[in-house]
Amino acid sequence: MSAISERRERERAHRHQLIITAARELAETEGWEAVTTRRLAERVEYSQPVLYSHFTGKDAIVSAVALDGFGELADHLRRARQAAPDAGRALRAVCRAYLDFATERPALYQAMFILPTDLKFASVETPPPLRASFDEFVSCFRPDNKRRELFAEVVWSALHGMAVLSDSGRIPPDAQEERLDFLVTQLAGTPTNPTTL
Repeated sequence: MSAISERRERERAHRHQLIITAARELAETEGWEAVTTRRLAERVEYSQPVLYSHFTGKDAIVSAVALDGFGELADHLRRARQAAPDAGRALRAVCRAYLDFATERPALYQAMFILPTDLKFASVETPPPLRASFDEFVSCFRPDNKRRELFAEVVWSALHGMAVLSDSGRIPPDAQEERLDFLVTQLAGTPTNPTTL
């Protein structure tokens, strides 16, 4: 590849990331309804045709934001798991980190789990950042447990329900810790030893 081609590729990658970042910032401050190609074009100072040369439309932009979000989520969950004082408390630490992530980044969480995207879950086409996020839950259970992916799916499903219902005011946020303790205790058999599963 020539130096000119490499420079053009870098510039294109930079523009691509600039559009994703602008969409995310706009969604976090004004909601996803405010994210339009016109608003993004103004914000990144490129024409709408340039935006369309990167993304086919808003759903593609949301998918790109979601993919970035899964990379962040995987890092966030990994740090929580590794910082747990012992393996037995890793599940609770990862669960708490997940709920914190959903609360602190509501528009990003919507892109990842609520809005339509073309991202494939639980498939051979699952992008690595999605798999890495899921694997952080799987890692909380013993490697010799043949059902650890099932446990991880149940935990993730329950946490997603808690995050969405709490955010929408359908369950009281002040009981979140009690719900989290209940989930970990019931799934793991004890509040501090999920590695026995």
